[in-house]
Amino acid sequence: MEKRVFDTNVQEVKYKVLKEVIRRAYEGGMDEAYVEIPKMLTEGMKTSDTYCCVYKERAVIAERVRMARGGDKSNPNVVEVVDIACDECPIEGIYVTPACRGCVFHSCMDVCPRGAISIIDKKATVDENLCIHCGKCHDACPYSAIIVRHRPCVMSCKVKAISMDEDRKAKIDNSRCISCGACVYKCPFGAIVDKSLVLDIIDILKQSENNTKYKVYAVIAPAIVGQCRPATIEQVVSSIMALGFHQVVEAALGADICLIHESQEWKEKGILTTSCCPAFVKYIENFYPELTKYVSHSPSPMVVAASIIKKNDPTAKVIFIGPCSAKKMEYKLEKTNGMIDCVMSFEELQAFIDARGIVPTQMPDTPLNNASFYGRIFARSGGVTHGIEYMAGKAGFEGLRPMVMSGIDACKGPLLKLKMGKSTENFFEGMACEGGCVNGALSITHSPKNIVDVDKYGSEAKEKSVEASLMLYNM
Repeated sequence: MEKRVFDTNVQEVKYKVLKEVIRRAYEGGMDEAYVEIPKMLTEGMKTSDTYCCVYKERAVIAERVRMARGGDKSNPNVVEVVDIACDECPIEGIYVTPACRGCVFHSCMDVCPRGAISIIDKKATVDENLCIHCGKCHDACPYSAIIVRHRPCVMSCKVKAISMDEDRKAKIDNSRCISCGACVYKCPFGAIVDKSLVLDIIDILKQSENNTKYKVYAVIAPAIVGQCRPATIEQVVSSIMALGFHQVVEAALGADICLIHESQEWKEKGILTTSCCPAFVKYIENFYPELTKYVSHSPSPMVVAASIIKKNDPTAKVIFIGPCSAKKMEYKLEKTNGMIDCVMSFEELQAFIDARGIVPTQMPDTPLNNASFYGRIFARSGGVTHGIEYMAGKAGFEGLRPMVMSGIDACKGPLLKLKMGKSTENFFEGMACEGGCVNGALSITHSPKNIVDVDKYGSEAKEKSVEASLMLYNM
């Protein structure tokens, strides 16, 4: 994973901060981190390309150090707004560009439901006191001269949990937030950040005393294969173990077991929604509480895999490694019964490996053989449904009518129909991230190739069926 192929410069800065915080946690110098890391990352910088001056750049980096060290402990949300970084976005509203011709058509005026548009000096002008930002003028303009400006964080949040405070800075309504992390990935200034738990993970690893006091296991999400380039997944597994983990286990093994449970539960209930995506489950709980009775009682694959480990080794500590900010919320929930001790993102794993001087492409192969094809493809949208269809066919269950929902926007219509009793489908696979976990908010890179990588990873599973995977587990 030494080749860093981040999607954005925001991720690059986040990575550099995390890497330095991890290095200092092992080598010392954490007390000076808030001063020294900003200076180090702005060394030689005369002016800031982003902010008004180098000093503000350093102040923002100091806040990123705070988030790398766990953020505001009094705030239960896994994501926070870095106020000092949130002040560069334009005010929202309708903006008439110089492309406006003041044409005779006046379609913008005709469609405006509030009469907020008039033609002044041969150009459309918007009265902000009347405008309701409906965007109809934007759609009607033949020159595309009218644009609707929304803050990227607001646009990314499909549950409307983000608004602006009196200082025009973003604020998050924790009662609506589902911890999907879309705002974290989409904010161009990196002003919304997930809290890092790397210091907690380091404590767990250190206190194990090289796995002599207790053993530390890593449960890895199958979406990791899309993040490995240029190293192989086998080399990344070796790299994870070199960090101090006793063993690496596939979350996909938990997915195989979930398929057994969910196929049986669907047969019993007749209608079922999946439970593998904690942000999707939280979305139902927040906005469709009437449908919680349909949410599968099966724990997520992360929790199931950890339960297997702790059943065999009750003193074990389990760290989940994945692309999902919502997992940082899920692992603390009462229903997980403390099976997961901490969560690390793929971004954090990259920083962790580099901070410890590990070069994955130089590591030996450590093969994994914990799960089946069906368990591994849980990482992409449609994967759970593919597995349920397989299990239903094997068991002779008839009448399965699945609905695959990729992204929160895609979930709204089908869930509303189910709520109204008008749905013809009876199995609902929901993923908060478009494309599934392969595009999780905390992935290193988001690419269509990630789906190809997961399918290939699934096809390489030694155990091709769920039954074969469970036989291996039982052995």
